[in-house]
Amino acid sequence: MKDLIVIGGGPGGYVAAIRAAQLGMSVCLVEKDSLGGTCLNRGCIPTKAYFQNAAVLRTLARLGDYSVEGGEFSFDLAKARERKNKIVGNLAAGVQQLLKANHVQVISGEATLKDAGTVVVGDEEIHGQKVLIATGSIPSIPPIPGAELPGVLTSDEMLDLDTPPRSLAIIGGGVIGMEFACIFRSFGCEVTVLEFQPSILGNVDQEILKRMGLYLRKQKITLHTGTAVQEISHQGDSWLVTATGKKGELKIKADLVLVSTGRKPCTSGLDLDALGINCSDNGLIKVDDNYETSLPGVYAIGDVVGKMMLAHVASEEGIAAVERMNGLSSNVDYEAVPSCIFTFPEISTVGLSEAEATSRGLDVKVGKFPFAANGKAMAMGETDGLVKVVADGDDVIRGIHILGPHASDLIQEAAVIVRNKMKLTDVINTIHPHPTLGEALHEAVMDAAGRAIHLASRH
Repeated sequence: MKDLIVIGGGPGGYVAAIRAAQLGMSVCLVEKDSLGGTCLNRGCIPTKAYFQNAAVLRTLARLGDYSVEGGEFSFDLAKARERKNKIVGNLAAGVQQLLKANHVQVISGEATLKDAGTVVVGDEEIHGQKVLIATGSIPSIPPIPGAELPGVLTSDEMLDLDTPPRSLAIIGGGVIGMEFACIFRSFGCEVTVLEFQPSILGNVDQEILKRMGLYLRKQKITLHTGTAVQEISHQGDSWLVTATGKKGELKIKADLVLVSTGRKPCTSGLDLDALGINCSDNGLIKVDDNYETSLPGVYAIGDVVGKMMLAHVASEEGIAAVERMNGLSSNVDYEAVPSCIFTFPEISTVGLSEAEATSRGLDVKVGKFPFAANGKAMAMGETDGLVKVVADGDDVIRGIHILGPHASDLIQEAAVIVRNKMKLTDVINTIHPHPTLGEALHEAVMDAAGRAIHLASRH
C-alpha cells in the first residue's frame, strides 16, 4: 500500500511525486511512455533545441552586421534532430535518476483507475491511500475534411522530420503554431499561417501583437487571420488548404500542413465516467481548491485540469496538491504566472494586459521602453521590440509584457514584481546594472511613473 499513486510522469506528475517523497509519503509513479511527458519529449525542450538552431541560422544570415566575412554554410535537419534527441535523452535520464534518488517507485505501462485507491497497470493492481492524475494533454485535431491525410502533421510529427519542407501551411496561430512558423521560416521554408480568430496569440497584449505582426511580415511569414479552413486535399506532390478569409476563398499550396489548433486533456483509459469523476464538457477534470476531484481521494493537476496549460503551472499545481494532502496551506498564484513564447523576437508576459486591467475598472498607468534605445540591445544587434508595464492607480504593477531579445529570461524579474505586488518606486529604487537588457524594464517602470531618463517623456 502506497501513500500516493501518481499517474503520469510529466512536469506535473514527476515533480509532485518527488515533493510527496520529500514530505515522507511512499510514492509510486506510473508512466505509459517516457518520463518527462510532452514538455520534455515532444514539446518545450525539443522545440527549444530547434529554436536554438534557428537562432544560429539567423545570426549566420547577417554576419556582415558584425563585420564578419563567412563562406557558404548548410543546415542539416536530420543532424539537428539527433542533437535534439540527445538533449531529450539526457534530461529524461536525469528525471529517472531524481525519482530513484527520492525512492519513488516507477512503473511503466498504461494505467486504469479501478477505484479511488486502486490503479491497474497490465495484470498488476497497485493500491494507494490517494491517487493523483497528471496525464497531460494531446494535440486536438479539428473536424476538417482531409485532416487525417498523411501530409497533415501535428507538432509531434514535425519534430521528427529529416528535411525541412520547401513550404509549410500552419493551421492555428497560437503559441505552438507561431513558434513553428518562426523556426521553420529560419530553416528556409515558405510559411503561411491561417488563424480562425481575429488575431494570432489571442491572450497577448494587443500592442505587443501589433508590433509582432510587423516583425513576422519582416521575416516574410504570411498571416491570414479571421480565416476558416474548409478542407485539406492532395494536389500532385503537394497539399492544398482551402479556406475562407476576409476577402473570400483562399487556396494555399504547401509541401506539408501543420495542424496546431490547441490541445485536449489525455484521459482515455482512465474510466473517469464509470467512477463518477466530474468533467467539463470539453473533458477537463473538475477539481476543488485542494485539486481533489468529485471522487474523494483522487486528485488531478496540470493539463487535464486546464487552468493554464503550461509545464511550470503543472509543476506548481503538483507541489500544491501534495502539500495540501499533508496539511500545508499551499496555493498557486494564477495572477502571476509568467508565459514565454519562443518566436523571433521572443514574447513573454506576466499579469494583466492593458485591456484586462481596463476591463477590471482599474485606473491604468502604462510605461514603455523600446529596445532600440537600450545600449546592450544595440550592441547585440537585437533592437526589435519593447517592454510594457501596466500599473494601477495605487502604482502597484499589475502586468509586464516583453517583446524582444531574451524576453524569456527577462520575465523572471517581472514575475517577482507582479507576484509581490511591488509598486513603481520599489523597482525604480532598485539599481539595475549597465549595460544590460534589464535596464529596458527599469526604464519602462520609470516611464509609467513619468520619470523615464533615456526616453523623451510622454507625460
